[in-house]
Amino acid sequence: MTDIDPHQIEYLRRRIAAASERAARQVEARLAERTQTLHTRLEEVITGEYVDTPHGRHFETERRWEHFRRHGNMDISRLIELPPDLLTEITEGAVAHAPPERWAFLDTETTGLAGGSGTCAFLVGIGRITPQGFHVRQYFMPDYPDEPSMLWAITAALEDVDILVTYNGKTFDLPLLETRYRLARRPPPFTDLPHLDLLYGARRLWRLRFDSCRLMELEYQLLGHERHEEDIAGDLIPQIYFDYVRTGRALRLPGIFQHNACDILTLACLTGIVPWAFRDPARIDAHGAELVSLGRWLRQSGRIDEACTLFRRAVDCHLPDALLFRTLWDLAEIEKKRNSRDAALGIYADLAAARNPFRIQALEELSKHYEHRERNYALALDFALQALSVEASDNLQRRCDRLKRKAAVPQTARLL
Repeated sequence: MTDIDPHQIEYLRRRIAAASERAARQVEARLAERTQTLHTRLEEVITGEYVDTPHGRHFETERRWEHFRRHGNMDISRLIELPPDLLTEITEGAVAHAPPERWAFLDTETTGLAGGSGTCAFLVGIGRITPQGFHVRQYFMPDYPDEPSMLWAITAALEDVDILVTYNGKTFDLPLLETRYRLARRPPPFTDLPHLDLLYGARRLWRLRFDSCRLMELEYQLLGHERHEEDIAGDLIPQIYFDYVRTGRALRLPGIFQHNACDILTLACLTGIVPWAFRDPARIDAHGAELVSLGRWLRQSGRIDEACTLFRRAVDCHLPDALLFRTLWDLAEIEKKRNSRDAALGIYADLAAARNPFRIQALEELSKHYEHRERNYALALDFALQALSVEASDNLQRRCDRLKRKAAVPQTARLL
């Protein structure tokens, strides 16, 4: 057996080690090149700039829609023409008169939907109406320590605002931001600012017509605008931000900025639509379900005559049966309250003649009328028995027994 030279073994070991080191450097170089590509800087993918404030720095960008452009079927130029008192009726006088240039439209993108002190608004967009069109300024915190700077800039941006408009801001956006301001030991700028949460008006107007009153749904149904493919779905936004903070990868952030800006523009356009319905309901050309929704709101607000007009218009709009019967019942109740007994009796008679959820109640109302006002106990008993045949109840049985006793007593002629 031939002896192995130790020097040769050592030489081979050095060769192998050198080859391994070269391979490792090549792998590291490829990884570094790939990482540099993936870690695209924020300002390289979004047109904007870092802004220094007394509390640090944050990132800002802006988008403009010129007055001659459209968002779906809405002309941007119509926004500047909105009357200063447009928001009075929808807020029942809570919002004072102010020109559209003094309105601000706010929306946030957050790290979650649960709220609480652990949720941050990492992107806040503020839209403003201008004679030149519509302008959105977006405030972004690239990392958590940048939040105080962003909050400081938002406060400055709202100094010349008279009215704040949001969509679900009363429940989510503003409470979240107020929590972040308090944690940063700064006063929230929303405390004394009149606020319109348009979600409530939109629900009043369209909840009977559409399955959902989400902003994007109304954007598509009413404005005819469909989001582009680069728009990011809302449920993906928190994870994309977490990935950016962890890795520095900014490639997916433009979709979030686009999503936020489009939400704010849609909010402004809907603000040019929803309040008009509450401002002058009799003049609007609306879907039957919208007329019913408006009528219910006016009824709750005490505007009975206007509600009655809208209900009657809605009845002529070929409503679905379930909505039609409920509207007829509401209309009959209004006519009864207005002492229009003949009109109310006609509607009760229509409801009593067909199978529907309000048939028993209508028969009871007819029975009460003929018992107490007409003193026609036989006819009142007939209506009560019809109601009892539809659905037995102790109250109806007692009514029938009482009317039988009254009907059995001979009626004397009244003295002239």
